[in-house]
Amino acid sequence: MLKTFLNDESGATAIEYALITALIAILLVPGLTNVGTNLNGSFTTISTSF
Repeated sequence: MLKTFLNDESGATAIEYALITALIAILLVPGLTNVGTNLNGSFTTISTSF
């Protein structure tokens, strides 16, 4: 039973997926914020034109 527990790597895989997901989220947040800011400026320009 102890040997099975030591050889089980499913927890390590879950941690790896969590780290990959966190890294993707950290990279996406600033990019999406920048896109939102640019869109807001575009909509402001369009609305001022009308």
